[in-house]
Amino acid sequence: MRILQLGKFYPIRGGVEKVMWILMRGLSGQGVDCDMLCARLRGDKADPADQPFQDGRDFRFNSHGTVYCVNALTQKAATMISPAMVRWLRKHHQDYDIIHVHHPDPMAALALRLSGYKGKVVLHWHSDIVSQKSLLRLYRPLQDWLLKRADVIVGTTPSYIKASPYLGDFQDKCTYVPIGIEPIHFSEEGAEAIRQRFPGKTILLSIGRLVPYKGFSVLIRAMKFLPEKYHLIIGGKGPLQKELEDMIDAEGLGGRVTLEGYLPDDKLPDYYGACHIFVLSSIMKTEAFGIVQIEAMSCGKPVVATIIPGSGVSWVNEDGISGRNVTVGDSKAMAAAIENVDERYNVFSHGAKMRFDSMFTEDGMIKSILKIYETLV
Repeated sequence: MRILQLGKFYPIRGGVEKVMWILMRGLSGQGVDCDMLCARLRGDKADPADQPFQDGRDFRFNSHGTVYCVNALTQKAATMISPAMVRWLRKHHQDYDIIHVHHPDPMAALALRLSGYKGKVVLHWHSDIVSQKSLLRLYRPLQDWLLKRADVIVGTTPSYIKASPYLGDFQDKCTYVPIGIEPIHFSEEGAEAIRQRFPGKTILLSIGRLVPYKGFSVLIRAMKFLPEKYHLIIGGKGPLQKELEDMIDAEGLGGRVTLEGYLPDDKLPDYYGACHIFVLSSIMKTEAFGIVQIEAMSCGKPVVATIIPGSGVSWVNEDGISGRNVTVGDSKAMAAAIENVDERYNVFSHGAKMRFDSMFTEDGMIKSILKIYETLV
């Protein structure tokens, strides 16, 4: 059985790429032949953690797994434009029994369509295309072909599969496998150093790009309804940086909200360790799962998240077990939920860790995907 994970970017940053990466690394580590094909822009440097495996542009992790990186001409609407991906797949498609394509990625879908591949296809439906309406109009015929072509469609939560307007006619071949990760391990010394910057404060943490769908303005306003003991750290960078800075100043929250900027991988675990509660304030279905929730849960941190219609976010964070879920855009309700979680902190902390261990481990995801493959060959 030879598998190819197809789609998205290198270096690995977003959730879709992380899932591909975990599957390639985990399956190949178990002796299953599993490669990964993705595109990157000329001049992009390899992640330092991957450099020991690099040979040219490709990364051979072991005798069963290689990441193939082809050149992209440019990046438009969160999509790599890469004719080289089409050429590569046309040349090598016969080497694979199963191609596991990760959606949304129009370039990967086009490469599969033009490859001449006749084998089994697993379609991993990470999310609908929500914000790129013009892209969807162009891509829709190819998306419809891909849905029909797929032998199995894998979602990340049952709620997202049921709610997607594009999957309604294909429910009979849909299943779901929750995203799984290795638990986050933080340094107590590093976490304590962060806490000491805000002595006596109860730290709230939120992480994500500073873009509209993350709902950070809602979270910042929630601080006005919370006692002075709470301090909010937002980790991430993006186009709303200046707007959020101005909002913090206008609301008089300069001493209670910190925009921390981009948190590098080697520092991020300590922020999870330092925080008391993790908050996911997203307001749009673009947030389909929220991997940051399970990263926090792996550290035993309760989560306050939002109920986004059609999304899987509030399924991941089970209300009353791992934290609380609130109505999208309601700052006052978000503040009340934070205080409620704080009052029952030990219960929610235990529930968060238990839910992670039972639902969202890397090993669990890999085993579930492998079972799907085994039904196809």
